Amino acid sequence: MKKLPIKRAESSGGIVFKKEDGDILVALVGVERKGKIVWALPKGLVEKGERPEETAYREVKEEAGVTGTLVDKIGDITYWYVDREKGVRYHKIVHFYLFKYSEGSPENHDWEINEARWFLIEEAIKVMEYPGERDMMIRAKEMIEKLCG
Repeated sequence: MKKLPIKRAESSGGIVFKKEDGDILVALVGVERKGKIVWALPKGLVEKGERPEETAYREVKEEAGVTGTLVDKIGDITYWYVDREKGVRYHKIVHFYLFKYSEGSPENHDWEINEARWFLIEEAIKVMEYPGERDMMIRAKEMIEKLCG
């Protein structure tokens, strides 16, 4: 069996939160996969010359329609996947950052996303599709609770 060349891929995303009536709300994006909406965090490829936190800010604005002030880095998810068309094995790292909501509305999401909306953080943890992203949301919840008391 032929060994595939290995390349590195880097993405970045964010969790934007706001407090409303004592509740913590977070923005999630929904994309249709096999006839159902898959809820996830806004994220995308780090572009040349861009810092990961800049990518996270841009992707949150584009995909979730909202902006925020950078609080801190939450963490990274790393995994491997194969692009059979290109014949390449990728080692992917996705950086995640926490943002405190500034402005915007999830209705202003871009064309790549079927739906974006605010969720209570506990509900977000339950509906999120990807275990690694769910772990990032759990970490973010702990960070927000320390921040907001």
